Amino acid sequence: MKENLRYLKRLAELYPTIGKASTEIINLQSILNLPKGTEHFLSDIHGEYEAFSHVLRNGSGAVRKKIDDVFGHTLSNQDKRSIATLIYYPKEKIALVKKQEEDMENWYKITLYRLIEICKTTASKYTRSKVRKALPADYAYVIEELITEKAEVLDKEAYYDSIVNTIIQIGRAENFIIALAELIQRLVVDHLHILGDIYDRGPGPHFIMDRLMEYHSLDIQWGNHDVVWMGAAVGQRACIATVIRNSLRYGNLDILEDGYGINMMPLATFAMEAYEGDSCSVFRVKGDEAGYHSLEKELGRKMHKAISIIQFKLEGQLLLRNPEFHMEDRCMLHRINPEKGTITLADGKEYTLLDDGFPTIDWSDPYRLTEGEQEVMNRLDSAFRNCEKLQNHVRLLLDKGGLYKVYNGNLLFHGSIPLNEDGTFKEVQIYGETCKGKELYDLLETYVRRAFYSMEEEELEKSRDILWYIWAAPNSPLFGKEKMATFERYFIADKETHKEKKNAYYRLLENQQVVENMLKEFGLDPNNGHIINGHVPVHQSEGESPVKCNGKVIVIDGGFSEAYQKVTGIAGYTLIYNSYGLILCAHEPFSSAEEAVSKESDIVSNRVAVRYTTHRRLVGDTDTGRALKERIEELTQLLEAYRKGIIKEKK
Repeated sequence: MKENLRYLKRLAELYPTIGKASTEIINLQSILNLPKGTEHFLSDIHGEYEAFSHVLRNGSGAVRKKIDDVFGHTLSNQDKRSIATLIYYPKEKIALVKKQEEDMENWYKITLYRLIEICKTTASKYTRSKVRKALPADYAYVIEELITEKAEVLDKEAYYDSIVNTIIQIGRAENFIIALAELIQRLVVDHLHILGDIYDRGPGPHFIMDRLMEYHSLDIQWGNHDVVWMGAAVGQRACIATVIRNSLRYGNLDILEDGYGINMMPLATFAMEAYEGDSCSVFRVKGDEAGYHSLEKELGRKMHKAISIIQFKLEGQLLLRNPEFHMEDRCMLHRINPEKGTITLADGKEYTLLDDGFPTIDWSDPYRLTEGEQEVMNRLDSAFRNCEKLQNHVRLLLDKGGLYKVYNGNLLFHGSIPLNEDGTFKEVQIYGETCKGKELYDLLETYVRRAFYSMEEEELEKSRDILWYIWAAPNSPLFGKEKMATFERYFIADKETHKEKKNAYYRLLENQQVVENMLKEFGLDPNNGHIINGHVPVHQSEGESPVKCNGKVIVIDGGFSEAYQKVTGIAGYTLIYNSYGLILCAHEPFSSAEEAVSKESDIVSNRVAVRYTTHRRLVGDTDTGRALKERIEELTQLLEAYRKGIIKEKK
């Protein structure tokens, strides 16, 4: 009782009178009865900024749905496409219209009225206070006037006409249209979920992170490609080498040099000297090399090989100092027979190497870096640690992110939950602690945060090594395969050695009992909860469905990355969760913003309801609603304390 009274006294500092406490209860109660805000789920973006930007703009079809709700059959499909394109790309669309339209004043008037109507419908799901916070500062008052019903105005039509006409007469129509379009984009989606793998493969992860830093409401579930960049940012050297190798492999060195200002000259200089005369032919850029000059191709391959060998050395060092990771089979260099040009893998089978030129390896101590390699890594380590932009991006991942998220009855994570073949949770040892299921996720996330915040040097090294472990270990929930066959893909022709067998999780996603146990493990209702994750592309072209176990599991990695689209058959899945239910969206490949504007094309090819609710979900049915109900209960207790004289009002 004393603790409760102490808390109520603290609450009384915020609501010092019966009137203020009562007003807040009324406000909160009204919010509970508003429709639930729309959640938007994206996964495995892999640096594809333009496609990502377009999907954010169109809300995976949510903008077009609002247009349909407002205008129904009163507008043609052509007009609806035009206004949708205008909302996605207002500046570009206006520039195009000005070249084609003879009566711009009439176009401005029609367009403004249409956008105002869409704004009214879009804003109706929110409190006036929340809408006000979303309004652009320059036009906040005018927009609020236009989208708010004014009962006291007798001739509403004349009132609104006068405002619109004034906007046009003073030459602010274009700015106002842009402000309304961006407001609609902002209000259509209430909260964004990014389910991992923002980085690698595509050319623009830094642009994606810049956009996310400005986004109004989001959370991020780290993917293994994100965690390896986090490791690089904190100075874990195997992670640094991996990030650079991935960038070189996919021809994306611009991300490091231009995006983050990390100087690659030390690596280039070392590679040209160390691998002079070596064609490094197995280290070609993945994909098309047509856009590169012959000297660029040669330098790229040499840098690619140089950092790959450094990576294999650093990984070997890491695994030798962490025998508890049980990944000795990934120490590759000591298995090479340099005289025969072969390697004997952990299973005892011998293979001829596709490349047997290793001028930087001392076979008596194969995992030791040469002086040149050490100097390269010292400079790269300093560059990654001191890159302000990268550190800001990683800070966002830490502040908004985690390994998993339980949100509005759904379990969100990037990869998998490690399972045994019988569907039970797999026990994993992390530095002497045995854990499984949710405990494993929680422990690993603790180590990730220690890697950035611990004050003890030994703790820092262990925690930073865990970042690499999460990237590549068989028991990592973000990787979930028996091995990462990087070495084999470069050096061994036999494709059997390239196979990466997945954890049992992926084979048991249709097993209802297993899925229900996973939901229970994270405190969710197995009858109504869903697992939503990405990581492994869904091969739609082969008939695979992203919806598993009667809708309890939804895998939304459908190939956002261009590198995957040949095997997936589409350009990614996204998910919308609005007040009516869960809607899965399939996307076509995105060509360019210019084509989207000129042809008024969109990339949402199919929207399928995964689950519709029997009644429209309200804020009161969400996690936010539960928190608001608790607050209402506390305020009700405060009112009672005021009325009984236990706490004195401060008028």
